[in-house]
Amino acid sequence: MKAPAETVVIVDFGAQYSQLIARRVREEQVYCEILPFDAPWADIERRNAAAFILTGGPESVAAPGAPHLTPELLRTDKPILGICYGMQELARAGGGTVVPGRHREYGRAELVVDAGGSPLFGGVPSSSQAWMSHGDTVTDLPAGYVALAHTSTCALAAVGDEGRKRYGVQFHPEVNHTEHGRLVLRNFLREIAGLRDRWEMSGFVDAAVRDIRAAIGDAKAICALSGGVDSAVAATLVSRAIGDRLTCIFVDHGLLRQDEARLVVEAFRDVLHLNLIGVDARERFLGALAGVEDPEEKRQIIGREFIEVFNEHAKQIPGAEFLIQGTLYPDVIESKTPQSKSGAKIKTHHNVGGLPEIMHLKLVEPLRMLFKDEVRRLGRELGLDPHIVDRQPFPGPGLAVRILGVVDEERLDVLRRADAITREEIERAETDHPWQYFAVLTPLRSVGVMGDGRTYGNLVAIRAVTSDDGMTADWARLPAETLQRISNRIVNEIPAVNRVVYDVTSKPPATIEWE
Repeated sequence: MKAPAETVVIVDFGAQYSQLIARRVREEQVYCEILPFDAPWADIERRNAAAFILTGGPESVAAPGAPHLTPELLRTDKPILGICYGMQELARAGGGTVVPGRHREYGRAELVVDAGGSPLFGGVPSSSQAWMSHGDTVTDLPAGYVALAHTSTCALAAVGDEGRKRYGVQFHPEVNHTEHGRLVLRNFLREIAGLRDRWEMSGFVDAAVRDIRAAIGDAKAICALSGGVDSAVAATLVSRAIGDRLTCIFVDHGLLRQDEARLVVEAFRDVLHLNLIGVDARERFLGALAGVEDPEEKRQIIGREFIEVFNEHAKQIPGAEFLIQGTLYPDVIESKTPQSKSGAKIKTHHNVGGLPEIMHLKLVEPLRMLFKDEVRRLGRELGLDPHIVDRQPFPGPGLAVRILGVVDEERLDVLRRADAITREEIERAETDHPWQYFAVLTPLRSVGVMGDGRTYGNLVAIRAVTSDDGMTADWARLPAETLQRISNRIVNEIPAVNRVVYDVTSKPPATIEWE
């Protein structure tokens, strides 16, 4: 889809928070895209940016080989906001001085606004809490810049050249720990950059349908439908554009949750009336996974088998020229920004990666510029049922990554029952439901007592987290009564389990899934 007229380009220097900055901008209903710091100027220029935000980063601007801004960007007259490393890079590029700080600042700090009349701090109290994470410090400002705020150990915590609408903040306005960070970003976007357009999902639908029709024309398309919200929204959006020339293929690999395969088929064939081919490949997948314990090997096997099964059935659809994939913006960012250069590995799972080349199909990714929460809003805009739109994130390899060790039908049955109990009890509790919640079957066994007899049964772990998008997550403070009901039901209704534990680890340092 073509970018709206008012686009903010976020220049990424490898920040851990780059996606969070983008999310905060989108939450202000301003369209934005993330590009790496070394993107060719032609790539940046064709976005026709109305403003730029420069992210933080792990490097020192004075170090040999440190990432720097492309000179063309500094010659634009568009508003610029530099965050952390981005502020230091603005200062360096303008002739200021950046040195290793005597006092490194990590965590909360009291931010004192010195220039209350600055449009960047409109409505922000003179003193508030901000989140700092830096070692280097700007000591001398370039010509035209003035100090706007300080902390006890950082004299230049915010600076600005208000004539050229260039600003830098040493703190992180995008994180929740900065009390008025969202207001600072809003001030930059609305008051300084003067952005007035509101990026709405209704407008996205109209533009996406037009683009899909133009791309596919009179041809046919196929979609790998998992039952998850991403593929569901992608399929529904494409179906709105090309109607029954879209065929969806749903592969039941035997690793889904209790009753899930049946519910997926009913939802998409009977309710949404999509052309749907259901494939029962349970025996094939379990056979390929027999005896395999290594989690990465499991993912690779599932991915390989999925591609082969999907390809076999897709070949039976004559005239298909396009493949629909529910790629989201975080996947696009991970593959293009400096984060991928530091060795971060995108999860391997049964996405349809590789299928366009194998099947000689052209790829259509209608959601590739959206975050997960935006996909859910899009699903609501399209009229999808809430149980589809609000479905919990579920890993591509399914329950295979929630069974630590060997995957077989017996262990799958134990986990399905434990997971169903967990979800039932959390959903019946009179509290806000966590972002994600599920059971994990561990390879551990422990001694227990049931009745008058000694048992040696399985240990099940319960995981429930709160999050906006899964990039970070905190463990959910479920009521003790809910945890008690979950534990009692699991050990009483599943003879193979005699112990239940609750995972109280955040992400980071842990991941949400156990494998």
